[in-house]
Amino acid sequence: MTRVAAIDCGTNSIRLLVADADPATGELTDLDRRMTIVRLGQGVDRTGRLAPEALERTFAACREYADVIKEHGAERLRFVATSASRDAENREDFVRGVLDILGVEPEVITGDQEAEFSFTGATKELTGRSDLTRPYLVVDIGGGSTEFVVGGDHVRAARSVDVGCVRMTERHLVHGGEVSDPPTEEEIAAMRADIEAALDLAEQSVPLREAHTLVGLAGSVTTVSAIAQELPAYDSARIHHSRVSRERVREITERLLRSTHAERAAIPSLHPGRVDVIGAGALVLLAIMERIGAEEVVVSEHDILDGIGWSLA
Repeated sequence: MTRVAAIDCGTNSIRLLVADADPATGELTDLDRRMTIVRLGQGVDRTGRLAPEALERTFAACREYADVIKEHGAERLRFVATSASRDAENREDFVRGVLDILGVEPEVITGDQEAEFSFTGATKELTGRSDLTRPYLVVDIGGGSTEFVVGGDHVRAARSVDVGCVRMTERHLVHGGEVSDPPTEEEIAAMRADIEAALDLAEQSVPLREAHTLVGLAGSVTTVSAIAQELPAYDSARIHHSRVSRERVREITERLLRSTHAERAAIPSLHPGRVDVIGAGALVLLAIMERIGAEEVVVSEHDILDGIGWSLA
């Protein structure tokens, strides 16, 4: 057994996994798994820089995570930073802050590396499942980017494109610092056009339509599952490996895009930090399912975090 700590810092959230990894059995046993909405990517698409207040929110979460890692006595730590910090001019401020707090330098990975970690984390425990046919298409819908990975035992092709729930919201739904409430038909159409263009780009290098099983990762997808199941609160055990039909995803997406901030905030399973961006995230998922003709999405709570954990084991 190796006790590992993995941190995934994305555009919208930062997440921690502390786990015992057993390479002999292929099991990763969670000791602590938590998520904090920090919106590190606040304004990056517009300014090209990480905002001071976004950096401070992220560093506050890092201090909390440092205490958790110390408490569990993790032997190895890896901190992976994705879309927002990859794009920012002042990423060195971010790197220095993380190094000071956690003692490790964040690895600002490429989209392809991000895809590899996501695929490993999502599919390692699907091995041997007779009800899920390979190849898989693993789709990780983040805040700033979406990763597409096709593979069976190993990755065959991967591509990262710059559409995510935060990026789409800020690009199309924010005016004068306020989020459209609800979005107009024109705004939704513009957002959809951006997503379709990104899918065209992804299909240039990833055979999306050859996949037999669609596996969806990250907060937008897991939240859609929670809403589909009408859960009274977010419940990882109920969400992990749930299946949501394309028709149900369409119903939920249309509902979210028609609703006001107050109506979305009243959904019991929806994290407050996702209230403004969940409509865009659901639209990305729906567009993918319609593009490849997927009848359902298999939802996984295991994703890039688990892949980072396995890379340490």
